[in-house]
Amino acid sequence: MRSLLSKLSYFSKGEKWLWGISVLLITASFMIFDRKGWLTLASSLIGVTSLIFNAKGNPFGQLLMVVFSILYGIISYTFSYFGEMVTYLGMTAPMALFALISWLCNPYKGNRAEVAVGSVGRRESVFMWILTGAVTVLFYFILEHFETANIIPSTLSVTTSFVAVYLTFRRSPYFAVAYAANDIVLIILWIMATLQDVSYLSVVICFVMFFVNDLYGFYNWKRMQRRQEA
Repeated sequence: MRSLLSKLSYFSKGEKWLWGISVLLITASFMIFDRKGWLTLASSLIGVTSLIFNAKGNPFGQLLMVVFSILYGIISYTFSYFGEMVTYLGMTAPMALFALISWLCNPYKGNRAEVAVGSVGRRESVFMWILTGAVTVLFYFILEHFETANIIPSTLSVTTSFVAVYLTFRRSPYFAVAYAANDIVLIILWIMATLQDVSYLSVVICFVMFFVNDLYGFYNWKRMQRRQEA
């Protein structure tokens, strides 16, 4: 009984509300605008669940992110968003796996359910942005070769995704900010898709909720950082 109560109390009341409202809105938008792409619904629910675990610094969130990346890559293929497909299958999923290993290898005081918060110094930041620029240019030509729809926002998605996964691997609280920036790009990208097929509106709602969850993730990681440093 005590074990069950401890599991139920792992998330705060606010976190439970955030996750519950996210699931409700994602499911409702799917039932209203889609009702066919069950893979989209499954990936959205897995994705938003991964974010609430990531906000707690729990490695299980990275495991769910690997699953989400694979499913989202498949969904992106259906709308010829090859940039999203290549980004998530070729970059986000493998990097989420590396992040999972990094988080598991760096628990906070032996607590496997909370990673030790890391940081990125100035020199490494310069290296990260140079590497990001190189990846962005490379992916732009790859996307152009595949005649990717809406290539500019697709390329921006590559940029923000790479920064996000790099910072996640390095256990920096700012990974959530990078993911929030990526969410904004994806909201724009899928609004463009919705103009051609209204069923994709459910994906837009999904990334709006991702944006809210990522903002909370950054807030909670900064709070974790202050607690761990104290």
